[in-house]
Amino acid sequence: MADDKPDVAWRVVGGLVGLATAWAARKLLGFAWVKATGKEPPIDPDSPEVSMGEAIGYAVVMGVGMSVAQIVVNRTAKKRYDSWRALKQQVTPKS
Repeated sequence: MADDKPDVAWRVVGGLVGLATAWAARKLLGFAWVKATGKEPPIDPDSPEVSMGEAIGYAVVMGVGMSVAQIVVNRTAKKRYDSWRALKQQVTPKS
């Protein structure tokens, strides 16, 4: 039954990894947007000053890019955390 609850340490690690990933992915995707289009990413895609094509393109790039980054980083972090936890359980004697 105790294994049904998510590990508190993993919740903390997962949250921090999520924040760091979102920040880094946004910076990287913004940089890629500037290199690809020659323009800064739209601050407000809902603004009438931003064309419909640019707003949709930016939304697609950000949505897909952020999702892929989250999946890759979360899976990698979880795998590393699980291996660290298994190693810790092997080293720590049980009472």
